[in-house]
Amino acid sequence: MTAEPRRRDSAATRAALLDAATALFAERGFDHTTVRDIAARAGVNQALLFRYFGSKDALYASVMAGQGRELLDDSAGRLLEGVLRRLLETGPRQANHLLFTALQPGGMDNAAAGIREELGDDYVRALSTLTDAENGELRAELVLGWVVGISMLRASAHRDVLRRADTEEVIRLVLGAACTLLERTEQ
Repeated sequence: MTAEPRRRDSAATRAALLDAATALFAERGFDHTTVRDIAARAGVNQALLFRYFGSKDALYASVMAGQGRELLDDSAGRLLEGVLRRLLETGPRQANHLLFTALQPGGMDNAAAGIREELGDDYVRALSTLTDAENGELRAELVLGWVVGISMLRASAHRDVLRRADTEEVIRLVLGAACTLLERTEQ
């Protein structure tokens, strides 16, 4: 009796690669994640990564597009809180968290860089709707820059007070202060 060949499921393989890449990019960052690592975590041959996505950069762009747009589904008033929560999550390599990498400049190929720039623009656009001031886009960029900076400092081994601070308290304080620039954040 011969074993029945394993049935191929392209949707499941694609999803497994996306899940593995999402986890590894969040844990290690783009530069420290290899195609071999992603394929091994997904339980597939690395050739399938290239078959479904074409390159590591294109896979990263797919991960970023899915993860980054998730928060944009919230109301604009809740977006800032969602961004803060994501960036302040505890875990390994906080500075390499996907949302953080989406908002910082980097050396990706054009597809990944394009997705990153588009997401940053989408966040600024959504946050700028929270003010009626003429310089709403500048205000949104300032708030977003502040939030990314907070996440960087929190990830730093030298910033113990911020690293140990209660996430809910940090969110409450930041949202309160952000109301100065963006009048309609939800607290």
